[in-house]
Amino acid sequence: MKILLVSFLLLLSPIVFCQDSTFIKSIYDEALARGQAYNDLRELCKNIGPRLSGSAKAEMAIEWSEEKFNSYKFDNVFKQPIIVPHWERGTTESGWVSSKEGNLHKLNLLALGGSISTNGLMKGQLIEFSSLEELKKVNKQKVAGKIVFINQKMDATFIQTFKAYGGCYAIRGEGAVEAAKKGAIAVLIRSLGLPIDEHPHTGSMRYDKETPKIPAAAISTLDAEIVSKWLETETLNASIELNCKEYPDAPSFNVMGELKGKDENSIISIGGHLDSWDTGEGAHDDGAGVIHCMEALRILKELGYKPKHTLRVVFFMNEENGNAGGKAYATWTKEKGENQVAALESDRGGFAPRGFSCDGSEEHIQLISSFSGLFAPYDLHVFEKGYGGVDIGPLKNTYPGIPLFGFVPDSQRYFDFHHAPSDVFENVNERELALGAAGIAAFIYLLDKELP
Repeated sequence: MKILLVSFLLLLSPIVFCQDSTFIKSIYDEALARGQAYNDLRELCKNIGPRLSGSAKAEMAIEWSEEKFNSYKFDNVFKQPIIVPHWERGTTESGWVSSKEGNLHKLNLLALGGSISTNGLMKGQLIEFSSLEELKKVNKQKVAGKIVFINQKMDATFIQTFKAYGGCYAIRGEGAVEAAKKGAIAVLIRSLGLPIDEHPHTGSMRYDKETPKIPAAAISTLDAEIVSKWLETETLNASIELNCKEYPDAPSFNVMGELKGKDENSIISIGGHLDSWDTGEGAHDDGAGVIHCMEALRILKELGYKPKHTLRVVFFMNEENGNAGGKAYATWTKEKGENQVAALESDRGGFAPRGFSCDGSEEHIQLISSFSGLFAPYDLHVFEKGYGGVDIGPLKNTYPGIPLFGFVPDSQRYFDFHHAPSDVFENVNERELALGAAGIAAFIYLLDKELP
């Protein structure tokens, strides 16, 4: 209760509240009038592009990040060596469905991350299931030798779209294993996205050692609608070609920049993941997140803020298909004998900020709730128990009790672009990106003051 009591006493002081309010206003002024976030995101997306772990563009992004940190003259800039998986989709995927009468429909599809190749053109009868659970219950004889199509829709009635995503994520993660258990030769899933459009959405999937590996791909929601309607009256065959390949694990890096605190060994980590899927430009996922955090640190340095704790921005590598960066960071910082006080992640897009979630104690949730008065002028209202992030999650194991915070932007458009070719720079709004960076800078400023 000591932290909570101190927080409330400070906020009850008109002088301290006024000082905090004035400094936070200066943070927003810097972000909105002289901010670098949008230009930095443009460089990352347009000069480098998609950054899948193990790829040449991921390596280029690492060099760019280190150079950018140095250009902002952070107190320390360094890289942490890690080992990451290396998977490539190869040449562009192809696919179509056809009826017995010879009618064809071309599919917009993407191999799921980690999928095996089809070894040429693969053909088979298409069989549809409305959910993963329906597939699990079906008799194996009905599926054997066919291509499974799992047409499970995201539930549009969820206001928080991440809940809708969580409700059907399993068709991507587990679909290939469950289809293979029934004897299927391949699996196609409906893309995890809310809009009905032509953009397929990729993402990680898994195999297990006990089940044969089969190719796996996602088709666009528009194609899913068309194919499902067609299957109501006709038997369809699917033809797909995927050219994926798994390579040996590759060396890579997390990239870090710091503002030294009075207690240099007590760290508040903030960051997102530098890697992205190999389609689109990784603008919202997670270019916006890493830029948010770098810009937050730049703003605090520009304003001459002298932190109590060392503020470290981490560009994690390999969140999308392994989380090697997050796991390695948690082990590395513990082995160095550092004291991780708190961590924050931005990995929900560059949309208008709504607030922050907390994976921590009730005391920590009440602490961030006490910030609400200072954030009210900036339309931030979410200060609640919730999720931190994939990259910072492993810190829970090495630092039991550490509070993890997640930046919460508006979620309504995130799954329009998530893991899709449409996740490009042009779909990020400049002002919304800047407001997110300012919100994170102000939040870290308050955390730094209040946490022991």
